[in-house]
Amino acid sequence: MAQPGSGPTVRRILLGHQLRKLREAKGISREDAGYKIRGSESKISRLELGRVGFKKRDVEDLLTLYGVTAAEEREQLLHLVEESNKPGWWQQHSEALPSWFPAYVGLEEAATRIRTYEVQFVPGLLQTEDYARHVIRSGDPEADEHEVESRVTVRMTRQRRIYENPEVRFWAIIDEAALRRPMGSAQIMRNQLDFLRELTDHPSITIQIVPFRVGAHAAEGGPFTILRFPEFDLPDIVYLEQLTGALYQDKREDVDIYTMVMERLSVASQTPSKTPDVLTAMIKDL
Repeated sequence: MAQPGSGPTVRRILLGHQLRKLREAKGISREDAGYKIRGSESKISRLELGRVGFKKRDVEDLLTLYGVTAAEEREQLLHLVEESNKPGWWQQHSEALPSWFPAYVGLEEAATRIRTYEVQFVPGLLQTEDYARHVIRSGDPEADEHEVESRVTVRMTRQRRIYENPEVRFWAIIDEAALRRPMGSAQIMRNQLDFLRELTDHPSITIQIVPFRVGAHAAEGGPFTILRFPEFDLPDIVYLEQLTGALYQDKREDVDIYTMVMERLSVASQTPSKTPDVLTAMIKDL
């Protein structure tokens, strides 16, 4: 199993972040850096954001431009190039996934702390196979059986990383509406709620429920996920999924707003110790 921080996506982001710091320390513009590697200012921007793959030759040229001559420091950064270009396990399913989603899976795999708020569905990392299958089919009626099963496989693989890795902490706040909304048969819902109840005993998972009686609250804007990474140099990232794409927020002021919303939701929700009883009552209502 990959350890947190070992995935190619986060390696790419970390390398880009370090190259940006080296460039800025030397007072070199993106335009001049791009010229050095026979590219453009926009290419340097994409590299520094970790949105494209790295070529060893480009990184070697940039390190020379930035005055990095020590063999050990150069070797460490060039090793990141190799690590960032390795395929992730999820890429074998990439044809069945939305084009923007593999990038998120890579970030999620690298995170050690995942906080999420969901209003419409049970969070993917907490879904049973049958529930996940129904959600996927409902969201994409045109998907064939192979695509559906590939997406289910990816979701279950992501789950195992959370459940089996003691270094990862997962905190989910779920709106009561998501738990009351029928997904498939009553038995599928009963099994899903029972599964959530079992997960409340997991030492690395915290589940809270926002009850209807709270009314309007801090997260009226919709669901979101906050990812935190083990590397000190990497900022937290807020992931916002949309119908045809996704947004990633990593500016400190934006992340702080979502972090504050998460904390307010925690206060407004039932305490984690009450979650099993709330789920038991919901199961009885089915």
